[in-house]
Amino acid sequence: MKSIVIYESVHHGNTEKVAKAMVEELNAECIRAQDLNLEKLKDYDLIGFGSGIFYNKFHKNILKLVGNIGKVNGKKAVVFSTSGQGRESSNKSLRKQLEEKGFKVIGSFACKGFDTFGPLKLLGGIGKGRPDQKDIEEAKKFVLGLEKNL
Repeated sequence: MKSIVIYESVHHGNTEKVAKAMVEELNAECIRAQDLNLEKLKDYDLIGFGSGIFYNKFHKNILKLVGNIGKVNGKKAVVFSTSGQGRESSNKSLRKQLEEKGFKVIGSFACKGFDTFGPLKLLGGIGKGRPDQKDIEEAKKFVLGLEKNL
């Protein structure tokens, strides 16, 4: 199975850490959203989409990328995110967009990440030290568990 993980990680490298852990387990390629040639997506069996969450939304580069993808027919995808809250429910909107494009979303993962975005900077941020080693191990277990859905 040929896989790719597409991500955007801008403030503290939180999402990049998670993406690289997933890539290691999947033996996949890894690329930032703005560097991807959309034509290459046809070459992959499984595509991961992830970013930090900003005011309950994925990074604009991920949203733009997904918006530019044409209809696909059942191509498998996973969604992942990092945020100060680490809520998996933050992934629902991107999951829905991918499903509307014809993707079969076979999993969703979220964990806490150090967050100093906006007013949180004044407080010193939240989720300091995250994602930690436990979060990275959970991300690896998540992708290993995908095999039952392939």
